[in-house]
Amino acid sequence: MNLTISGHHLEVTPAIRDYVQNKLERIKRHFDQVIDIAVILSVDNLTEKEKRQKAEINLRLSGKTVFVESCSQDLYAAIDTLIDKLDRQVMKYKDKVQDHKHLAAKHFPDDGVQAAA
Repeated sequence: MNLTISGHHLEVTPAIRDYVQNKLERIKRHFDQVIDIAVILSVDNLTEKEKRQKAEINLRLSGKTVFVESCSQDLYAAIDTLIDKLDRQVMKYKDKVQDHKHLAAKHFPDDGVQAAA
C-alpha cells in the first residue's frame, strides 16, 4: 500500500503526518485490500474565516476509487470528519463486495411438495 500525504499552500509537518497515519489505521483495520492512498491537505484563501482548512483523500481499491473531502475551521477537525466519511464509504463497499444474502436453492421452500401433502 502506497501512502502519499501532500500539502497545498501548507507545509506538512511530522505531527500532521503522524496524525493522518494513525487515523488511517482504522481504515486498514476494517479493510486491508487498499492499493493506494493519496491525502491532500490544503488551506483555501476564502474571505470568510469558516471552513478554510480542507482535507481530501483518494483511496484506490481493487476495481474502485473512493474520493472523500472535508472542510473545517481546524485542520485536525477536517481530518477527523474526513476519516469518518471514508470509514462509512469503505464499510459500505466492503458490505457490497462481501454480500452473502444470496440463498442457495436448497433453502428455498418447495411449494410443490407441500401442496401434494
